[in-house]
Amino acid sequence: MSTTPGPARPAPAPPTRLWTVLAAYVLAFATIVLLSLLAGAILRDLYPDLPDREVFGGLAGLLAGGVASSAGLALTVAVVTRPLTPAALRLLPGRETGRALAVMVVGMLALGQALDSLTMLMGLGQQGTMVAIRKALEGAVGPELFLAVLVIGVLAGTAEELFFRGYMQTRLAERLRPALAVVATSAAFGLLHLEWLHALLAFLLGLYLGWITELSGSALPAIVCHVINNALFTLLTALFGALEGGGVNAALLAACGLVFVGCIVWLRRPVPAL
Repeated sequence: MSTTPGPARPAPAPPTRLWTVLAAYVLAFATIVLLSLLAGAILRDLYPDLPDREVFGGLAGLLAGGVASSAGLALTVAVVTRPLTPAALRLLPGRETGRALAVMVVGMLALGQALDSLTMLMGLGQQGTMVAIRKALEGAVGPELFLAVLVIGVLAGTAEELFFRGYMQTRLAERLRPALAVVATSAAFGLLHLEWLHALLAFLLGLYLGWITELSGSALPAIVCHVINNALFTLLTALFGALEGGGVNAALLAACGLVFVGCIVWLRRPVPAL
């Protein structure tokens, strides 16, 4: 029997330091601000005769901000991730099955609607940046609506999950317990939205997205859930506006709450060994 040693295996990379993750978050924030200023300057040149409120508070401003934010997050991931591979960002399929992924999506939609109905019932539906977003989307049709779904749904949903669940949560989980990594990432995700109500809603949605990422071992389900949720929100808001009736929102809150709990219970069930 030959005793010739085989090729040495490369040593595993050391866990990412926490300050590196914080620095990446600050870099992402700064990049988004710079690109947003650039987008604002471009819009001002394109619409020199319109008041600032119409330019930046309308659909064009919303889409420009979405593109700037998405580009800032994607660029930051490209700069700070080494090696820049799908595995390093948990972009490979995990333990989710087709049925489990469908349940994850339903859970995301139920949670999003439950939170939206709750804010309406609490009298918060006409406050914060969500009102400006709805007003910018209302009445969008044709190419404008398609572009809104592409930017808000596909680009923003993918870029946010790429940075927060793919990069940030993955790196924090190397140093922290998974639950703590989920909470910390969700808090950072919420803070990026600045305004308190939008930030709180983003934090709660981030907890769910972080949980299914750890449950599956992949960031792909979170990307799918986020993209579908944002795309449907954009379509429904543009076509029908916000649901403001107390009775309708109470019924939606109860129904969606039950559906969400059912999805959580189903996803937590023991998986039989093959």
